[in-house]
Amino acid sequence: MNVKKLVFTNLPYALIGLVCTNFGEAWRMASGGDASEKILSLFGAIPAAFGNPLPSFHALDLLVGLACGLLLRLAVYLRGKNAKKYRHGYEYGAARWGTAEDIRSYVDPVFKNNIILTQTERLTMNSRPKDPKTARNKNVLIVGGSGSGKTRFFIKPNIMQLHSSYVVTDPKGQLVLETGRLLERAGYEIRVLNTINFKKSMRYNPFAYIHSEKDILKLVTCLITNTTGQGKSGDEFWVNAEKLLYTALIGYIHYEAPPAEQNFATMLEMLNSMEVREDDEEFKNRVDLLVEDLERRKPGHFATRQYAKFKLAAGKTAKSILVSCGARLSPFDIAELRDVTAYDELSLDTIGDKKTALFLIMSDTDSTFNFLISMAYSQLFNLLCEKADDVYSGRLPVHVRCLIDECANIGQIPNLEKLMATIRSREISACLVLQAQSQLKALYKDNAETITANCDSYLFLGGKEPSTLKELSQSLGRETIDTYNTGESRGREQSHSLNYQKLGRELMSVDDLATMDGGKCILQVRGLRPFYSDKYDITKHPNYKYLSDANPKSTFDVEAYMSRKLDLQADEEYDVYEIDDVDLDDEDLTDET
Repeated sequence: MNVKKLVFTNLPYALIGLVCTNFGEAWRMASGGDASEKILSLFGAIPAAFGNPLPSFHALDLLVGLACGLLLRLAVYLRGKNAKKYRHGYEYGAARWGTAEDIRSYVDPVFKNNIILTQTERLTMNSRPKDPKTARNKNVLIVGGSGSGKTRFFIKPNIMQLHSSYVVTDPKGQLVLETGRLLERAGYEIRVLNTINFKKSMRYNPFAYIHSEKDILKLVTCLITNTTGQGKSGDEFWVNAEKLLYTALIGYIHYEAPPAEQNFATMLEMLNSMEVREDDEEFKNRVDLLVEDLERRKPGHFATRQYAKFKLAAGKTAKSILVSCGARLSPFDIAELRDVTAYDELSLDTIGDKKTALFLIMSDTDSTFNFLISMAYSQLFNLLCEKADDVYSGRLPVHVRCLIDECANIGQIPNLEKLMATIRSREISACLVLQAQSQLKALYKDNAETITANCDSYLFLGGKEPSTLKELSQSLGRETIDTYNTGESRGREQSHSLNYQKLGRELMSVDDLATMDGGKCILQVRGLRPFYSDKYDITKHPNYKYLSDANPKSTFDVEAYMSRKLDLQADEEYDVYEIDDVDLDDEDLTDET
């Protein structure tokens, strides 16, 4: 019970009760033997009783004052209980646009420590502000149709902030050319995975990040999910059978093969050597013999247990499974892809250790190799979360921002709905860039709403997809407006009428959103009123001058960067080997002509 509130609430009634004690005193002062006589003389005694400014403390007078105070308190209570609830100006909704004052406490005073959202609105990168109620996760959902400026107005400005490590999906490979020089100048280590031109790409080997059986299962799940094909679920039996075989082969390669052979090329060779004869169930191919040898050496091995389940399939069924596996892994028949996945240079697990920029270049017209991008993101999230927990006590030293442009085209990231909720505390954030929200629903089905709910910020840059506009209009809410109607009637006598009323209207209707000015955008931050603001002017950023947009001479040379020699520093330790001609065979010497 709040004693202070109770006292202050009832204090006025107590004061009125003390004043009413004078009525008790006037009653005692009134002459007469019965009540009727006292009532007649009461009016003459009242002035004398109230002539004393002090209340009367006689027992009878105090009782009268107490009764008057209680009756007044009861009357106020009954009136308040039965009172009509009026909210003038809010009858049909209280929606309004946010102001600078609304978001002021969510902005870091230092410009570079913010996420740029609009021209006037920003969000601090500090995940643990002084006022806990202003804490928001850094996940952002960006929706904008083709040509709305998703790259120019959001991705580029946030790369120019230079406050985090960046993992950027780069359709067509333009972002790394335009921002690479800036990042290099700021001391970033730049890494590139190019699925358009493998000759201009660093190596990425998913096998390099396998440390346990659960990592194998995650890799297989990601491979199956993103190589099935859009809208093709297939029979669960065949998919599960493939999973068993992939798990067994990857498990064998991880535990038994030398490091140089732990890649998809080895896995493909093992699949090619798995001959099946329908008329000879006892026939054993090379993989069967390898697994049997492993079982003898290490009974109950993870790979042998999975392979034994696959071998339950009969000859014809096993051949069908192998055909499905071959079709799914057909991209690895390309020599360039096998070369790119032969070993690893991306070092995904170190992106949170120091400032790094990883560009994942993909084609915006062909999705054949996009599964590599999805695989990289899946492993990235899991590796960084584990490293944050095991090495850095739950928080990475450098925040990692994933700017996932064309999010719906890279394929499905397994368990993204769970990752979006858990990465925040590890200093990881994801920005999902879409052309329409329906893309997210088509890819993640029922989990799409969960993913959206875990993005505390929503930025709409424009578009005309109906479902997106309808949902946004509903989320903006309704406002109460005043209207008036005029009427005129003509007959023998002319009359006019004017009628005032209140109505509810959407803050922005579907039509308003569809015809929104190209320079405007709508921002929603959890717990705040929506903002109708200008898109960010990239030319006003202090680092804009270092982009190729401002100076074509600042275009980043990716090939030169990846081919440059290692520069040894004065404080680095290295081994020096001296080789004389006598140590070489004659066949190794070149003839001088």
